Amino acid sequence: MRAIDYALREAWASFWRSGRSTIFAVLAITLAAVVLGTLLLLTWNVDRLVSQLTTASEFSVFLRDDASSEQRGAIEAALDESGMTAAREYVSKAQALSRFKSQFADLASLANDLDDNPFPASLEVRVRPEAEQTGRADELVKRIAAMPGVADVRYDREWLARVASGLNAVRGAGFALALLMALAAAVTVAAVVRLGLHARRDEIEIMKLVGSPIAFIRGPFVAEGFLQGGLGALVAIGLLWLGFVAVRAWWGGDLAAMLDGASLQFLPSRMVGLVVVGGMVVGAAGGFAASRHARLK
Repeated sequence: MRAIDYALREAWASFWRSGRSTIFAVLAITLAAVVLGTLLLLTWNVDRLVSQLTTASEFSVFLRDDASSEQRGAIEAALDESGMTAAREYVSKAQALSRFKSQFADLASLANDLDDNPFPASLEVRVRPEAEQTGRADELVKRIAAMPGVADVRYDREWLARVASGLNAVRGAGFALALLMALAAAVTVAAVVRLGLHARRDEIEIMKLVGSPIAFIRGPFVAEGFLQGGLGALVAIGLLWLGFVAVRAWWGGDLAAMLDGASLQFLPSRMVGLVVVGGMVVGAAGGFAASRHARLK
């Protein structure tokens, strides 16, 4: 405990004594943490949306304009008899046009200029969760798509799978970039800590001569990097929060309308803690690397 207390006190003094060098190291950590936090914030909200849509999956059966009432009845019977649907709703061409005008008010004037209603009638079908999980819903979609009177079938699961695949690619690239920036931040912290180490080389030589434990010699430099990393991560969290509040204030309503009522949420506390701890670890690693390569033995 004495070594930890001594390390923290010396690190805090060096933290303020280094001045601009410390600010530079903190900014490097902040930048890396902002990249990681932004990635986590985006993927967290997209994951929530995909999960929400997956639990309420549905597909739309678009009918041909010349589809007869008998063909529509056959399609509805096939859906009901499959045992895979939880509910269905018929949307006429007029209702489809009305929905478009209400959901996209800015484009409503374009629809008014058209001579004919371009929107097809459709059947909106809610799929039972067990049918989707077992893959039986895919078979039903293919069977319905081949029936007379059907122009097209759009299934949520298909584009959700593409979204999930794209999200994994973005997550992988983002983590690689965050790792690269974390390494750069650790190198920056190591350089700053090494400057402080050289400034105290006479004091360190005396400590070695009197037989001070290695923890008392290296501890302050590891603690200094630890403090720099923690401060940089906290600044990054603050910047992320301000950016999140600004985005939600400016575009929150539009995004909620586009995402069917889903609202944006900030990172949960466990992810915030992950970013802060990550910054501390990166800073401490930089401080440890500097102390090991400064010929303290």
